[in-house]
Amino acid sequence: MSFRTLNPKPPAAGIDLGNYRLEDQVGFYLRRAGQRHAAIFARGMDDDLTPTQWAALVKVAELKSVSQNQLGRDTAMDVATIKGVVDRLIRRGLLTTHADPNDSRRNLIEITPQGREVIVRRLPAAMAVTEETLKNLSPAERAELLRLLREIA
Repeated sequence: MSFRTLNPKPPAAGIDLGNYRLEDQVGFYLRRAGQRHAAIFARGMDDDLTPTQWAALVKVAELKSVSQNQLGRDTAMDVATIKGVVDRLIRRGLLTTHADPNDSRRNLIEITPQGREVIVRRLPAAMAVTEETLKNLSPAERAELLRLLREIA
């Protein structure tokens, strides 16, 4: 009787990767920078807001009244993510919805007075999070980083 291995033997260490080095890859540093920023955000913000919730809350405040689809596009969140974010913010009383007077099939999202209060209270902390994230860069480097990130996003 013969047994075949379903999982082939892993390759031996020392594979020739050519010129590929993990530490030279953009994704490696984007992930590390994202992790660092997320940790700074978690330390600097309270109100149990995630970065995606904060983004949605601030964008609704900026736009005053917006559809969920538009909010997702404006905050770079897919349909499922923005739905969950909006639902949680509604349950917390930070956002509300009402029927679009121009299209009864669509709801519009607006910020509540409680949501406005959270933004006003946490805005200095949000700005401090950005400052802490970028503290090792000069003003010119910060501007260049944001310009480059916009180019690849």
